[in-house]
Amino acid sequence: MEGRKVPSVVFKTRVRDESVGGPNPFRWQDVRSDELFQGKRVVLFSLPGAFTPTCSNEQCPAFERLYDDFKDLGIDEVYCLSVNDAFVMYQWGKSLNLKKVKLIPDGSGHFTRRMGMLIDKDHVGFGFRSWRYAMVVKDGVVEKWFEEPGINDEGENGDPYGESSPETVLTYLRS
Repeated sequence: MEGRKVPSVVFKTRVRDESVGGPNPFRWQDVRSDELFQGKRVVLFSLPGAFTPTCSNEQCPAFERLYDDFKDLGIDEVYCLSVNDAFVMYQWGKSLNLKKVKLIPDGSGHFTRRMGMLIDKDHVGFGFRSWRYAMVVKDGVVEKWFEEPGINDEGENGDPYGESSPETVLTYLRS
């Protein structure tokens, strides 16, 4: 994965727009992956799903808590990507009280599929989701890759979490 350009895809996002009016003042906005990565050094971590236990109780809150450490080490942004739609990602971010980590909805899984990380979690009724991984991306190219071991579609070995933790990524950035 290292040295590989990240996929060029369009993410379907929702942005607040007061001109829309009403109780839900949001509009659709396409965001190209190139916009998120070009000319920046970012950390992206991907996880199986919003509102799921490890993702909600450990991984996402830990990246939020350590966000300033990433910034101090020259990281421009920290992104969390999941194969969930923009509505789910918005509500999840709200429930976690996220202020720093930016959530990216990969609702159709196009980015995840092209990264080779789309797995079938039908054994728990999720359908297609992302395997848990993280990466440091510099100007659209994968600088460092962190993947949980045992990628599979059968749910073998549970839901490993460690290689893609913020502490592991920070250890790399500090070296």
